[in-house]
Amino acid sequence: MRILDALSSIKTHKSEVPPSRKLRTIWSDPLDPNRILTEYPRPQLERRNWICLNGIWEYAFTSHKSRPLTPDGQILVPFSPETRLSGVEKRLEPGKYLWYFRHIVLDELPERKRLILHFGAVDYSCGVWWNGAFLGSHQGGYLPFTFDVTDFVRSGRNTLCLRVQDDSDEGLQPRGKQTLSPSGMFYPAQSGIWQTVWMEWVPEGYVESLRITPLFDRETVRMEITLTRPQPIEIWIQGELHALCCRVRASEFSDGDHRVTKEIALPGLTPWSPERPFLYRVRIYTGEDAVSSYFAMRKFSVGTDEAGVPRLLLNNRPYFFNGVLDQGYWPESLYTPPSDAAMIFDIQQMKALGFNMLRKHLKIEPLRWYYHCDRLGMVVWQDLVNGGGKPVMPFVCYLPTALPAITRRVSDRHYRLFSRSDKRARRQWERECAETIEHLYNCPCIGLWTPFNEGWGQFDALRITEKIRRLDGTRPIDHASGWYDQGGGDVQSVHNYFRPLSVRVGRRPAVLSEYGGSSLLISGHTCSDQSYGYRACKTPEAFTKIFLAQQQKIRQLEAQGLCAAVYTQVSDIEDECNGLFTYDRKVCKLTREGQIALCRQ
Repeated sequence: MRILDALSSIKTHKSEVPPSRKLRTIWSDPLDPNRILTEYPRPQLERRNWICLNGIWEYAFTSHKSRPLTPDGQILVPFSPETRLSGVEKRLEPGKYLWYFRHIVLDELPERKRLILHFGAVDYSCGVWWNGAFLGSHQGGYLPFTFDVTDFVRSGRNTLCLRVQDDSDEGLQPRGKQTLSPSGMFYPAQSGIWQTVWMEWVPEGYVESLRITPLFDRETVRMEITLTRPQPIEIWIQGELHALCCRVRASEFSDGDHRVTKEIALPGLTPWSPERPFLYRVRIYTGEDAVSSYFAMRKFSVGTDEAGVPRLLLNNRPYFFNGVLDQGYWPESLYTPPSDAAMIFDIQQMKALGFNMLRKHLKIEPLRWYYHCDRLGMVVWQDLVNGGGKPVMPFVCYLPTALPAITRRVSDRHYRLFSRSDKRARRQWERECAETIEHLYNCPCIGLWTPFNEGWGQFDALRITEKIRRLDGTRPIDHASGWYDQGGGDVQSVHNYFRPLSVRVGRRPAVLSEYGGSSLLISGHTCSDQSYGYRACKTPEAFTKIFLAQQQKIRQLEAQGLCAAVYTQVSDIEDECNGLFTYDRKVCKLTREGQIALCRQ
């Protein structure tokens, strides 16, 4: 164990925080406020007739729930007020309120149509009003929600209003790496609207939801379609060589049920893989409604290889998942990608470096990010977002780092140790867990769920694992990534930053779910002179040498039974300088010679 590296990584605070440098990626310079993330935000269920509400809104901060008389200024949605791209750069404090106002002009109201208002994500809780009428409220900073505003809309000028509250890590809600005291592996809190806001006109009878399950072994796909009222449906599927059509009669709906399930045969199916990411295209017609979607025929499972070693499988064959930790932060916009092209860049660059998997760490991305992974061929291991009280760092960080074997003897029903004493907060996490799985279920790229990471907010992991399996029986589960393994789930998951890399083969496939973390400061591309990481490098040559040696070791461990590995990480974040790319994505830290050598390995 590298004692000095371990000690340097567990500093509880910095004595002095230097002013942040104004880093920007190329995608926000320049930025057109009238064209912010204008791509359709939900590729898994797409319509042509929609209205993007991103752009200039008005905002106000208050210490009370009453609506302010005047706004404080303008904000660029969907960037959180804490970010530079928002134009505000002010933090929403615990117990305070953030208000949004937007005037929407509708020249005409189509007959026999309904207007649905969509929010991609608002952090954390909010109430929504349309023309003064209260539409409802929502809790959950990472999940979408909608309102039908048809009964409140009028021709001409309409007013949309939101009131947001977010306690960040002063509260108990799911929040990921956000903190009001950023340092090291924890980053600045953000709040409010951070994903696209949009509207769409739909007919009275329309597709309300779609659930697609590829049944790889049966060469069929199961589609569960929910309509607002029973009516005939046509389903068109475009394969590689031919198109299929399936028709559903209104009589096939059960009495009082607006959902119908159809299993459609796909003879001679085309499998999906990172090497060949083929997507089947879908069109669904019902009444006056028409939606587009897609799916992929792939199967993620657990089995053994010819030698009887437990392995992760893709399409019934052993497959090594060579991954990178991806936290999805941006210097000018924190959680919100500055553009669609920025999302694509990260995925493509990791593929170019030889990776086939991204572990999406403690964050849920906009649905377009998952669509790009689907079409480009990148498997995603999806973390659920952690919550609860502030972690007891000696228990969830220092002890496991020094004595990892001890953690396998600790039950996560000791709620106080895991900062999970509050029963209502545990129930809220479970609700958001279930909503997350339903929200992302149709994304072919997702190959594994991770409910808990390093004990942060962990509780009842064995029960939670079975709950997730009931919600989605098509994907493996890493029930406790890193440590505090309760002996369940589908993989044996280990984090190792400070010891020689090794593998211990047991009854579950062995996964190195975090390793690496070497840090390198690149002058002119850092937020501060503070550097956080797990092994400091002074030059790109030194950084590259360590990285290539680790990649070679991973390949050796694969032959010994290792099934997956996740390198930390895609890019720097704030003063954490252990990314393969700088925070502004302008510099790859691997030397050109190292990148060529990597391609040859």
